[in-house]
Amino acid sequence: MTRRYRGVLFDLDGTLVDSLDLILSSYRHTMREHLGRVPPDEEWMHTMGRPLRVQLESFAESPEQLEAMFQTYIEHNQAHHDRLIRLFPGMKEALSTLHRAGYRLGVVTSKIRDNALRELRTSGLEGLFDGLVSANDVERPKPDPEPVERALRSLDLPAADVLLVGDSLYDLQAGRAAGVHTAAALWGPSDHDRLAAGEPDYWLENVSELLELLHVEAEEIRG
Repeated sequence: MTRRYRGVLFDLDGTLVDSLDLILSSYRHTMREHLGRVPPDEEWMHTMGRPLRVQLESFAESPEQLEAMFQTYIEHNQAHHDRLIRLFPGMKEALSTLHRAGYRLGVVTSKIRDNALRELRTSGLEGLFDGLVSANDVERPKPDPEPVERALRSLDLPAADVLLVGDSLYDLQAGRAAGVHTAAALWGPSDHDRLAAGEPDYWLENVSELLELLHVEAEEIRG
């Protein structure tokens, strides 16, 4: 069977790794420490997919408070990281299947590089990806196309040969702007209505549907 795609790009949090408990715990702790109150979780979730400092800007009252909140969030996140993250069901098996079938795989995340690498290492996903683009690697983060365009260069593939899988509106917007096809990961924290604004080419209810979409056959793996 002729493949439509030769590479797949993935967002990290909410797409590869279920880190919502860690994210919300870090958010709530940061807000209590610096604001003395915790705004509704929904306010934070609407910012997910953006770099952390960008997320915090709408809550901070000054540049100095922004930096203090950033440090508090990072410290809490790192202290509780390994306990609160987990892979989505079937994710490692699906990635291993795609890797063995010859797909080039990459990660496009708004996390800083060290934290992204730790998350991949803790989740047992090291060695499965041909490229990683983090917040440290770009001047204009998602939803700008720059991170996806940089990831395409790391895979050495044209946009037409690559599918991007993400769980946030910003993932889908960045992918569309970069010229790749996009798939909305409905197993993440964003619902259908919010992701619809990103006009994804595909909707995926679970990880198995990704393998079906890519037509990964058993004989490909054995070969």
